[in-house]
Amino acid sequence: MGDIFKDHVIAAAILDRILHHCTTVNIKGDSYRLKDRKRQGIIPQSFSG
Repeated sequence: MGDIFKDHVIAAAILDRILHHCTTVNIKGDSYRLKDRKRQGIIPQSFSG
């Protein structure tokens, strides 16, 4: 995010404000986009994200 905002402190502060009232959900496994790219050969089959 520092690449977008050019300042890691500002990026961290923004994420902190956004995530303060959120419930985060960690999803395991490949996304559909990643599976599609693997199928097309754009990403090696051994890549796990």
